[in-house]
Amino acid sequence: MSVLAVAEDTETSTMRRVSWRLMPFLLLAYLICYIDRVNVGFAALQMNKAVGIDPKTYGLGAGIFFIGYFFLEVPSNLALERFGARTWIARIMITWGLVSAAFALIGGPVSFLVLRFLLGAAEAGFFPGVILYITYWYPAHYRAIIVGIFMVAIPVAGVIGSPISGAILYMDGLVGLGGWQWIFILEAIPAVVLGIAAFAWLTDRPEHANWLTRDQQQWLITKLEAERRRAPRVAHESVWRVLTNKYVLIMALVYSGAAGASTSLALWMPQLVKSFGLTNWQTGLLNSVPFAIAAVWMILWGRSSDRTGERVWHNALPLAWMVLAMVGTFWAIGSLWAVIPLLTLIAAGTYASKGPFWALSSEWLGAASAAAGLAQINALGNLSGFVFNSLIGYIQAETGSFPLALMPIAAVATLGTISVLVIGRRQPRTVAATT
Repeated sequence: MSVLAVAEDTETSTMRRVSWRLMPFLLLAYLICYIDRVNVGFAALQMNKAVGIDPKTYGLGAGIFFIGYFFLEVPSNLALERFGARTWIARIMITWGLVSAAFALIGGPVSFLVLRFLLGAAEAGFFPGVILYITYWYPAHYRAIIVGIFMVAIPVAGVIGSPISGAILYMDGLVGLGGWQWIFILEAIPAVVLGIAAFAWLTDRPEHANWLTRDQQQWLITKLEAERRRAPRVAHESVWRVLTNKYVLIMALVYSGAAGASTSLALWMPQLVKSFGLTNWQTGLLNSVPFAIAAVWMILWGRSSDRTGERVWHNALPLAWMVLAMVGTFWAIGSLWAVIPLLTLIAAGTYASKGPFWALSSEWLGAASAAAGLAQINALGNLSGFVFNSLIGYIQAETGSFPLALMPIAAVATLGTISVLVIGRRQPRTVAATT
């Protein structure tokens, strides 16, 4: 066997072992994370009336999650680098699980807003922490598909969480608790259990991976070290200079449209679908359809980006068709069967862009800048969730128009589409993956 063949065999076996060891756990963790973040969308079908929450307050609560999230993202990622991914990811999961369960105690608008803020603070750092963690284990040409696989948890959360949450609502009155309270209690338990399991299962870095052979370990360490020596667009600088770097800020703008759309769909779509006169169970099933299609498309799009080595257009095109679908809702909102395909296109656009987006972002950030840079992009991008959800609640209350409420997201996504094309026009292709 030639030296080249041996090297390719080592690469294939190493990446397969890394993926089977880490990705199922991380995917499941993010699935639970997103269900706990957005299950308030289904709980609202009963909760809003039970405790007196109007659309404006609900919109503010949906968005205020991202305020605590914003302020603690960067400190959390820096803490992950200091204390290790295993310890810090476990801490995040246990904390958000406990806060999520506390939502069953909501007694009115004030407690709702306080707990939404605390949930964002508790969850802060999980997503950018995992993206940073992926850069510890995967060479650049694997990252779009790997991030896509990880982030497929978001649409899958809609596929799984929607019918489950819809079914749990029928537990209304069991032992004196509302169905909406049971949603928060039952769906918080897995986060705490997995958080405890993270201590035993996750490994901080390849040099600590006794589940790799010596040859696999050496190949992965050498490959990643060679990539770290390449000159990135955002070099090793102070934390403040990384946070204010133009590429970091522009990529945060690019991410804002996609992040705002995915969060808004999860938090508002159940109410939109229910408004067509469906039962809770029917709402849960139909609500899962756009997410199921988006999950498949997300994987295929990330694979395409890695195979071609192209990142920029793989970011821009999904954002563009997402915007067109949002505009199309003005003509389709009166028909359930017309609006569902458009919601599917919106979901497919926002989720398909995510794998190539984070692959591009991590390629632009040097190893020393990645912790702060990735967290800043995610924090600023997700801050749009506060603005957009608050606007949706206000516009819905004042006009009753869901399509009109989507237009701020469409405007920002349009700016993001243009921005990534402009700053990425000289972006070289990555070397295509060999597997």
